[in-house]
Amino acid sequence: MGAGVIVGAGLVGAAALPARAHSGTPRRMPTSRLPKPYSVPFARPPLAVPLRTDASTDYHRIVMAPIRAEIIPGFSTTLWAYNGSVPGPTLRVARGRRVVARFVNELPFLHPVLGYEAYTSIHLHGGASKPQYDGYASDIIHPGQYKDYVWENHECARPMWFHDHAVHHTWSNVHMGLAAQYWIDDPADDVFGLPRGDYEVPLHFSDALFQADGELALHLDDLKGLWGDVMLVNGRPWPRMTVHRRKYRFRMVNGCVSRTLFWRLSTGDPVVVVATDAGLVPQPISVTKVRHVNGERFDVVIDFAKYPPGTRVELRNDSLPYNEDFPNTDRIMAFDVVDEPFDPANNDVPALLAPDNPVMTRPASDSRRVRNLRTKRQGGEWTINGHTWHDVIDSRFRLVEASPLLGTTEVWEYQNNSGGWSHPMHTHGVDARLLSRNGRAPYPYEVGPKDTFHVGENEKLRILVCFDLPGKYMIHCHNGVHEDHDMMSQYQTVDPAGPAPDPFSAPALPLPDPPL
Repeated sequence: MGAGVIVGAGLVGAAALPARAHSGTPRRMPTSRLPKPYSVPFARPPLAVPLRTDASTDYHRIVMAPIRAEIIPGFSTTLWAYNGSVPGPTLRVARGRRVVARFVNELPFLHPVLGYEAYTSIHLHGGASKPQYDGYASDIIHPGQYKDYVWENHECARPMWFHDHAVHHTWSNVHMGLAAQYWIDDPADDVFGLPRGDYEVPLHFSDALFQADGELALHLDDLKGLWGDVMLVNGRPWPRMTVHRRKYRFRMVNGCVSRTLFWRLSTGDPVVVVATDAGLVPQPISVTKVRHVNGERFDVVIDFAKYPPGTRVELRNDSLPYNEDFPNTDRIMAFDVVDEPFDPANNDVPALLAPDNPVMTRPASDSRRVRNLRTKRQGGEWTINGHTWHDVIDSRFRLVEASPLLGTTEVWEYQNNSGGWSHPMHTHGVDARLLSRNGRAPYPYEVGPKDTFHVGENEKLRILVCFDLPGKYMIHCHNGVHEDHDMMSQYQTVDPAGPAPDPFSAPALPLPDPPL
């Protein structure tokens, strides 16, 4: 491994090494002290409110700082928050309206347990960001610095999230709480009549282990992952939500460090998928189960109209072989149906949604070439085509897995020949479509525009990738432990008209920050 990481004008040395849990397994909180599932009320994250607006832009100032919060009743837990909330406030913006988001790092200089410097980098996951605003892992914000991220939001309406992406510390920074949802709305979509307002609900899924004193237990299982024994929704353990007898649109993010979800309703009834990572699906998809990997998003409509008042519908989670399960990790949350008046507007799911989405209509025959990306564990590290992010760093950020031309498409084949683990693979800066999984058709809930894909044991995926942004962007596993140890590389989209912005061309600046 390289001795240091050159980051803009600064140097990150030993602190840049991957964050490993402290030695030994901490004394876990006894199961008897954990809350019973569905004993804690549901809560939504707050909505982000801009500091100011002008004709084209919303200006936000988001402070990253420690908080103390009660997650397990009767105990206090140290978390890292965006503007005092875990998960952070949901940022919502109209398509085509620019956002300038200033992120201010007021975290302690060193992580209180793992001891690394608490630098950060913010990635708008699913966004068409320029390279200098994409959360490039080595483009960091040190404690006592700030950075302005400029997001243009020209992409189609979609469910996204922003989260920490700091080199080698992503898993622990996100696990501490640095994550939030981000929605692009398109007024043209109002004609669909999908649930809105009180009936459009963010669900941020995560899991955690707690020590006997209530603090997070930061323990890794042989660098394979981190699996908690407490299932959290919007930071609350196994919450119960009161619902009216009508349709709800749930905007779901799997924000777990490592756990893949495989959720279903306890009643066996279907849900309707209306959007995947990169926007509305061509037509609604009715399914009874959804496998939901780290970083992946689904917008799902559930209709509670047919349930008698007093019915409890559970969102259950079936086991998968590469997860570590505990009592009650097969439960996520509960919906309690009540017979109360409700607004009947926007209570529909149309027969067609977005059949003309470019990534869904572009023929695979347009592909310029086929590339193979092989995932493998070697030498104690996780790799892509035998490369790690340390190799990228040691090349002074010149090493790339691909150099596609701007405006073209390629078929990428993700290949995982292992029999013991899976990888949720995410490519920054692109919209993509799954063509096949092991030569077979995608699962029904995967038939939509995407950027994150489950690559299971001994699987080969063929994906059509559209390159519409010039510059360098990352490719990585979204199991945060794999990512930090060191399954991350990059590609570069080449613009024949000239060079793209460098990822380090908008560095963080020292505090105090001037007014926005």
